[in-house]
Amino acid sequence: MRQTAFTLVLAAALLLTGCERQDGASAPSFAGVNITGAEYARELKLPDAEGRMRSLADFKGKVLVVFFGYTQCPDVCPTTMAELAAVKQQLGADGKRVQGIFVSVDPERDTAELLKAYVANFDADFVALSGTPEQVKLAAKEFKVYYNKVPGKTEQSYTVDHTAASYLFDTEGRVRVFERYGSGAAVLTQDLKILLAQH
Repeated sequence: MRQTAFTLVLAAALLLTGCERQDGASAPSFAGVNITGAEYARELKLPDAEGRMRSLADFKGKVLVVFFGYTQCPDVCPTTMAELAAVKQQLGADGKRVQGIFVSVDPERDTAELLKAYVANFDADFVALSGTPEQVKLAAKEFKVYYNKVPGKTEQSYTVDHTAASYLFDTEGRVRVFERYGSGAAVLTQDLKILLAQH
């Protein structure tokens, strides 16, 4: 991943971190970066693997974990998806209230059929979103997600550098936490429990 781009995103997230709520009560003690009130990641409109246009409002009532990646990603993406699936299972009944959303930044290769099969490998309830290159570009811009195609030995063997992080949303569809890749299952579990307890 491009460390510079990741650092810029993280720096922006930290600038938007709030220490206290307006009512004077202490903010939740998230283990990840608290980005409550951020002026980005406010909407997400892309078609799912069935061709239906989806938005954050479709998942109201659930805690969302949104991750941008691609199906041929060798390590970061499958690791993130497997970790989220494991955490959902560990949460027991509450895990049903956690919705994983995988957004492909490789619309050229990630067909609807491939995306559907990919997320199903981790959790039957995960949703995959993609769209036209322009739609994906707009979604990534809204989330301040960096991605860039890196040529491979052949035209179709390229890789994609991309922001390696997950965004956590509360049950009202508001972005709350920037979860850095590699933070671990314990960190994700703690933050999901806080958001689940708020509703």
